[in-house]
Amino acid sequence: MANTDGQMRLQVFLAHAGVASRRACEEFIKDGLVKVNGRIVTELGSKVGEEDAVVFRRRRVYPVRNFVYLALNKPPKFLSTTDDPQGRPLALDLLKPGFDMRLYPVGRLDFLSSGLIFFTNDGEFTQAVSHPRSEVEKEYLVETSKDIPEDFLRDYQKGITVGGERYRLKSYVLKSPTVVSLVLGEGKNREIRNAFASCGLYPTRVHRVRIGAVTLKGLRPGEFRRLSPGEVAAFLKKGKAHGSSN
Repeated sequence: MANTDGQMRLQVFLAHAGVASRRACEEFIKDGLVKVNGRIVTELGSKVGEEDAVVFRRRRVYPVRNFVYLALNKPPKFLSTTDDPQGRPLALDLLKPGFDMRLYPVGRLDFLSSGLIFFTNDGEFTQAVSHPRSEVEKEYLVETSKDIPEDFLRDYQKGITVGGERYRLKSYVLKSPTVVSLVLGEGKNREIRNAFASCGLYPTRVHRVRIGAVTLKGLRPGEFRRLSPGEVAAFLKKGKAHGSSN
């Protein structure tokens, strides 16, 4: 939020400019990727106003006036990043030509995974949805070629450590010997694939069906829709309640 003098912290300004979440913007600042009035600024406490020239990676940025919130059903073999040096298909391309402004994903789905992912230009929303303290549930449908041991799922629910990373499942429902519905309270990078690989299972499908109260209902692969004002407000409220936007 801006102070009464119209100034705000630099990372907040960048988030409002649609660069990324506050947390990511803090890293950009510390890495020396941001200039204010021609000078590199690395102090997170620095404040700026709309009259200041803020440049991120050689491009001047301005606070976004019109926020966009989209829910996409990402097909497999699309990257949920904003660019790819290898030229692989981007999920962002599925949103064009309807939205040609700068948008970025809220969290990630890896290249082979599919399902629900949000895109926005609102850093506050990104923070509210993705910060661990917000505890926004993510539900996945996971399929394997081998039977899934329930002992593994029970251990995963208690908490397992793989490669030094701690993973913990919130709940699960076995749909069949090789299909399970998983609910994660956080969901770390490649968590499901890493957790399953730890017991010799390699998912043939990882499909996210829900984020919070938002589901894939009515969205075929490659289709997207705007989130309703009520859906957006619910995520922002949850983020503030857990202090994720501080």
